[in-house]
Parts: sequence; C-alpha cells; structure tokens
Amino acid sequence: MTARPTISDQTAEHDHSQCIRNAISTAEELCIRRGVQLTPIRHKILELIWNSHKAVKAYDLLDLIRPVNDAAKPATVYRALDFLLEQGLIHRVESLNAFVGCRSSGTRHDQLLLIRTACHNVEERSAPQVFLALADEMQRASFIPQRKTMEIHGLCKTCQPE
Repeated sequence: MTARPTISDQTAEHDHSQCIRNAISTAEELCIRRGVQLTPIRHKILELIWNSHKAVKAYDLLDLIRPVNDAAKPATVYRALDFLLEQGLIHRVESLNAFVGCRSSGTRHDQLLLIRTACHNVEERSAPQVFLALADEMQRASFIPQRKTMEIHGLCKTCQPE
C-alpha cells in the first residue's frame, strides 16, 4: 500500500496532487483486494472529494460531476458516497453534513477531525491517547460505541490572529 504524507498545515511544501494520487491508488488497491468495483462514477466522486482538504457536500459533488456525467442524479452521488464510506475511503463530517477523504484507508480507526473554521480545511488525526481516555470512560459507563468520530472546530496555526 502506498505511504501517505501527513499534512499538519497546508504549506508550500504540501504536494496536494500527490495526496490525490495516493488516495486513488490506495482505493484501487483496496477495491481489487476486497473484490469490489471502483466504478468510474465512484472513482470520479472520490477524486472530487480529494480535490482539496475541505469537506464537500453531496449536492456540490453533484454540481461538479454533471460536466462529466450530465445524467447524474442525487441518487447517483449518494450511492457512490455510500460505497466510499462503506469501504472506508472517505469520512462523513457530521457537523457539516459533508465528506472528506480518509487518510488511513484500509485500516479501521477512530477519527479525530479538526475542522478549521477560517480556511475550511479538515485534518484527520489518529489521537490514540484521546481515544484511550474515551474508551476508559465508556467502559466505566458500560457503554458500547458503534462508531467513534470526534469533530473539533477551531483555527489552525495559519489562520490564528497574531
């Protein structure tokens, strides 16, 4: 599987085209290994999601896909999103009702999403200590989580006022 560069900030050194290539390559490898199809529409939706590190809404994806597939309907986009979510290739940003690419496709993992309110980028972090602390709390509460995603809204280093 292709190694991915991490992004802590969107900087001049950040090669976003490499992010897209890595995400698509990983998706193709995972789909082949799992025996599922990354159809052209699923491929294009994944590519559109990875066009930036900003969360993108389903209807924005529909607008973006129409020049390529003018017959696309909302159901077309939602079916592709469901597939990409099921395969762990993207994440749903619940608070924004939008989607971002998954930086750790191929592995089951908890999600800490840092949502940057000024520049609108979303950064996925692993945060193992945070999730260990949460696991302890849930165990004490006899609570069994079905899915763990933590979203935190704030300002990144670049967008903070000086």
